Amino acid sequence: MIGDWIEGGDLWKTKARLLQIRLKDRFRVAVDRHRRRPRFSDGYFSQRWLQRFGNFRTDSLSSSPTFYRKSVGNDVDAEEDSIFTRMLRALAVPVIGNVCHVFMHGLNRVQIYGAEKLHQALLNRPEKQPLLTVSNHVASMDDPLVIASLLPPSILLDAHRLRWTLCATDRCFCNPVTSAFFRSVKVLPLSRGDGIYQKGMDLAISKLNHGGWVHIFPEGSRSRDGGRTIGPAKRGVGRLVLDADNTPLVVPFVHIGMQDIMPIGAKIPQIGKTVTVLIGDPIYLNDLLIEGNHNEARGNLYDAVSSRIGDRLQELKLQVERLAIEQQYLHSQTSSPLSNTQRAAGILQQIDWESLGMGSYVTPQDDPVTAKPNTDLTRPKEPESHDRYFRMGFSYEGGFVSRIRCCMDPTELMGFAARGLFISIRAKEM
Repeated sequence: MIGDWIEGGDLWKTKARLLQIRLKDRFRVAVDRHRRRPRFSDGYFSQRWLQRFGNFRTDSLSSSPTFYRKSVGNDVDAEEDSIFTRMLRALAVPVIGNVCHVFMHGLNRVQIYGAEKLHQALLNRPEKQPLLTVSNHVASMDDPLVIASLLPPSILLDAHRLRWTLCATDRCFCNPVTSAFFRSVKVLPLSRGDGIYQKGMDLAISKLNHGGWVHIFPEGSRSRDGGRTIGPAKRGVGRLVLDADNTPLVVPFVHIGMQDIMPIGAKIPQIGKTVTVLIGDPIYLNDLLIEGNHNEARGNLYDAVSSRIGDRLQELKLQVERLAIEQQYLHSQTSSPLSNTQRAAGILQQIDWESLGMGSYVTPQDDPVTAKPNTDLTRPKEPESHDRYFRMGFSYEGGFVSRIRCCMDPTELMGFAARGLFISIRAKEM
């Protein structure tokens, strides 16, 4: 009798351990191992408890792997494509798109490189082939401001041709009014923390299945450092590529400067700023799609697609920074009254000295704004000038530029700074 009871207890422990593993794989949570579990007998209450738990396990746990290909039907977006919503969308999208276009090009300055690549993908891609654009996320109004600045007004008048995008439900769909507004401008709801198989992702895939254009931020949220870096791409973008009926054409672009138009915490966009946008070549993923035919793990495929897209955005980030600095330098040469030394100081501050192995030589005190003034009263006072201001700022003891103090003409120093910046960018690209 006792032996049967012990053997039965071991069997239940084994089953509980297997269930724990399946729960962990399914929900990505760890079951508390230290929780005391009641002992069961052959009574009525234990049988009822086991029956309910068995029903829960049958309904909740799937026999398929954690990641799988989820097909999306054509009726998943029937509510979003009602007649009233389409009528409202046909009016709201062109109006808001052209207002944003005028704001960006009329009240700000936008430099676009490679716009023809996006126009080619939008207007001349094969019929029924979906378009997926990906970009970095800097400010809360990257979309629609950046998107509208990339397209001519003639395209912005066609609401059917313009992009769909996703937005968090706790931000854009807080109440019926905001929900109706964002639905009318082709925004799909996405719930934070609900995973890649939620309804919002299904809606986006449905738009791709109909040959539409979907724009997504692979980072999943805005940059936390004002756009200085790009976060890793999330797995959701991999599902959009792999689970669509037809493989979408993936076009990446990166922009800088939106942190000045819409700083963190600002409610009204600023004017008189400069935004630089670089549109890259389409990202082809044929080799990864072939791997999917050989029963490659679905999660690994999602990660591989997301990683390639993220790497491409990182490359474009380095290129667009170089283009922005070159344009800033040319613009300052023609219109800015700043002296050569001040221009050189601005360029020097943008060089990534760490990538050149000089991070230990350039200290925070090298900043000309925070440098310690010369307090030596025995030294004769020099006349105030921009050149002296530059030398004082960068000649603090321990700084890198103190090695070249008073040994270089300001114009030559500016050329040195620019060359150092380009070397820094090339080092990152390598």
